[in-house]
Amino acid sequence: MRFFWRLLSAAAAIASGPLVGASANAAELSNNVVRLGILTDMSGGYTDISGPGAAEAARMAVEEFGGRVLGAPIEVVVADHQNKADIGLAKAREWFDVGGVDAIFEMMASSVAIAVFELTKEKRKIAIASGAASSVLTGKNCSPYGIHWTYDTYALASGAARAIAAQPGGDTWFFVTVDYSFGHSLEADTARFVTNAGGKVIGSVRHPFPTADFSSFLLQAQASKAKVVALANGGADMVNSVRQAHEFGIIEGGQKLAALLPHLTDIHTIGLSVAKNIILTEGFYWDRTEETRAWSRRFFERRKAMPTMVQAGVYSSVLHYLKAVKAAGTDDPKPVMDKMRETPVQDMFAQGGKIRADGRMVHDMYVMQVKSPQESKYPWDYYKLVSTIPGDEAFRPLAETECPLLK
Repeated sequence: MRFFWRLLSAAAAIASGPLVGASANAAELSNNVVRLGILTDMSGGYTDISGPGAAEAARMAVEEFGGRVLGAPIEVVVADHQNKADIGLAKAREWFDVGGVDAIFEMMASSVAIAVFELTKEKRKIAIASGAASSVLTGKNCSPYGIHWTYDTYALASGAARAIAAQPGGDTWFFVTVDYSFGHSLEADTARFVTNAGGKVIGSVRHPFPTADFSSFLLQAQASKAKVVALANGGADMVNSVRQAHEFGIIEGGQKLAALLPHLTDIHTIGLSVAKNIILTEGFYWDRTEETRAWSRRFFERRKAMPTMVQAGVYSSVLHYLKAVKAAGTDDPKPVMDKMRETPVQDMFAQGGKIRADGRMVHDMYVMQVKSPQESKYPWDYYKLVSTIPGDEAFRPLAETECPLLK
């Protein structure tokens, strides 16, 4: 009889083993699901740059990862912040408080990202910005739970501004700047590189967001006689200002046009006959390597457009986050952030990328020049590589950061 009870106890222990393991595993997840929020512009001037394409890139990362992590399903939810900080903040708060969202990605507008980064300090939840550009996200507005992934205004300036300022006739600048945090930061970072190169900023004008008619702003730039007219804006504003600069004959009149943040889809919209020879800085280009081409062609099958660096950055950041959740054995933000920082970013977007203490993901950036129609050999063949900027040179040195986390 004793032998029978020992056998029965052993069988019960064996049977209970997997159940205990599954329960413990589920207990490591906050709600038995890993839910990712894509907060972006789904209907405004940045829709082609980010929008549905960013959501699709996130889904591609989830599918590649297998759709589950730590035995739980991975879900993607999407919201349109309409490029308004109050709407974006309200949605982020709702997601964190009642929506069961573990991490928020993308954000596009710098004003939205700044607001969400502040919220992460209160909620102790993770936010990873891709399209938002302002370098203050790893400066005075940094967060212990915030990561700035794809690019920033410092990196944009370090590439294109230095390249243009080094050319003959690149020493005097006038800025046409969108009037919110992204434009202010882009102008300030670019101006710093111009003056460090021995150039001079002789004026600037700010335009509201969004703007359809740039005539008064471009006339001021033309009248300034600056050798370089710099467009510190993006999305539809950038497209409109480049087109209208062409109509006003700014380049034909002898001034250079520096579009500081054109994306691949913007060049596609403008057309090579107008956009040719623009120098720009990119964090990702679809046609750069075999790996980028393979991923981008899969993206194209879904979206019928090649990906922007913002959309590629969303894919990369989501994939890295999921790897960290798996490695940490939990979706608890603190150990996940630790794993993300200690693990190099290795994918088609970045090779050996690293996340610094201020939240900056450091990776190589690329100075590109837009091809002429004659140089382009196939659809979306828009850029030629001018130079590669190593990550440690592309982004603001950690020693110069204003991030309070380092003080």
